Amino acid sequence: MTIRTGCAVWAHKSWVGSLYPSGTPATAFLQRYSERVATVEGNATFYAIPSTTTVAKWAAETPSSFRFCCKIPKLISHAAAFADTIDLRDQFLERMQPLGTRQGPYFLQLPPRFGLRHIDDLAQWLTSWPAHLRLAVEVRHSSWYTPRGRLVLQELLAAHAIGHCIMDVRPLDEPGLPGADADLDSARDHKPDIPLDPWVSADLALVRYISHPHAAANTRFLDEWAVRIAQWERMGIQTYFFMHCPIEDHSPAHLHLFHQALTKVLPEYQPIWDNSPPEHQASMF
Repeated sequence: MTIRTGCAVWAHKSWVGSLYPSGTPATAFLQRYSERVATVEGNATFYAIPSTTTVAKWAAETPSSFRFCCKIPKLISHAAAFADTIDLRDQFLERMQPLGTRQGPYFLQLPPRFGLRHIDDLAQWLTSWPAHLRLAVEVRHSSWYTPRGRLVLQELLAAHAIGHCIMDVRPLDEPGLPGADADLDSARDHKPDIPLDPWVSADLALVRYISHPHAAANTRFLDEWAVRIAQWERMGIQTYFFMHCPIEDHSPAHLHLFHQALTKVLPEYQPIWDNSPPEHQASMF
């Protein structure tokens, strides 16, 4: 089974008493998270390159089976001269090496201004990506969602065995989004309004699902994703599925709903938190 699921963060104190046992200190959040979830979307690296000590600490606090999907730092992915950041990128990758086998696919999130006209810069950057590390790319500019843009991107990623990172923001268009009347952008947690484009370019796919805070609003979307990911699993495509929510308190419970949907269509799938101690399972959701 190659499906891995997780959340966007691990350091969220409101999860104490649900995902984490009551009384869990902040210093133990990562350890407890990795006991219950198989991967994390490493957003911390987007904002700053961690120290060697920090990376080594992450490795020490997690089992070898855990995977960090670290986001390429913003000073690289959002640089005006993107093609000139290769040396800095390689320094970042070297910094992350203490993770060892815990390195999952890295995640390049290109800024909204980075469109099809920048394809040569992207090609140059991807050509020099280390072959022993996996990578997935997320695009946001509207030109990538045209027939030509999609084809060009598919061919480029496929040529380098690089995965497509798919963002699903459809739940945020469902009624009842808390705070939407006052400030829609804030209510959406500043997530872009981009179309769902669930194609794959390699034997790897990353899915970033932005859930609606009201659990029931996600049911049909999660059922759809369960069917799609089960199909990918049977095709030999490894999927990393990350649960987000504008109100992050709800992410673990929504991930649990996705697990339920997935086991209906793929009975052999078993999330690792099903192996948690019985006394903890009773309080999780």
